Amino acid sequence: MVEVLQLQKVARRFGGLQAVQNLSLSIGGGEILGLIGPNGAGKTTLVNVITGVHRASSGRVIFEGRDITRLAPYQTARIGIARTFQIVQPFPDLTVLDNVAAAALFSQKGLNPAQAREIAAAQLAFVGLDKQMNQYAYSLTLAMRKRLELAKAVAMKPRLLFLDEVNAGLNSAEVEHAMVLIRELAARGITIVLIEHLMQVVMNVCSRVVVLQNGALIADGSPQQVVNDPLVVAAYLGQKYAQLGKQKNTGPTDAVEA
Repeated sequence: MVEVLQLQKVARRFGGLQAVQNLSLSIGGGEILGLIGPNGAGKTTLVNVITGVHRASSGRVIFEGRDITRLAPYQTARIGIARTFQIVQPFPDLTVLDNVAAAALFSQKGLNPAQAREIAAAQLAFVGLDKQMNQYAYSLTLAMRKRLELAKAVAMKPRLLFLDEVNAGLNSAEVEHAMVLIRELAARGITIVLIEHLMQVVMNVCSRVVVLQNGALIADGSPQQVVNDPLVVAAYLGQKYAQLGKQKNTGPTDAVEA
């Protein structure tokens, strides 16, 4: 498997707080990688470092063989890295279509507005928002805003996509729909890193899971290996949850409250 992303002893400090601790990790092309851990474990901070929102205090970030450690967010977007955000904040006074078109224009050189809107319309159809494309973004429900966030990210034509809590606040039917979309994106050849608290999603979608605690990597393996890892049980899942997984004999699928 070709490595898409390599993290080489990446660290990020905020004053005396070590948010990410000398983390080394490789992600292969086509993976759906789950990134889990308690609140404050460093998951979003790590994504911020990779995408250029925060500079790494030390270490290197390598994307497709290129050192991107010092790139700005707009530069990482233009080389094929996209992300969604945990707190969804669309441009409220733009239409749904123009929200997605703006993402396409931002990330791809040489596009004109008409071309960007064509790309946007295709991605809105993909996420099921084609009927809402002429509505203003402020009028959307939370579930629709989550889909809009995904459409914006995919319109950037990423080869590596970070999905940060895309299922938070959704009901079971909406989560099922989101899992279908994630699998379809992976089938397109997009490598996906999924930051997630819903273990139902992690167990059913991810091919591999890594676990952070206090900014350090404490587990890396298949979903079943990870949920049976004593360190993960102690740090995140809890004994009751792990026992539930053993009784089901398929791995636990309930949400973890972190």
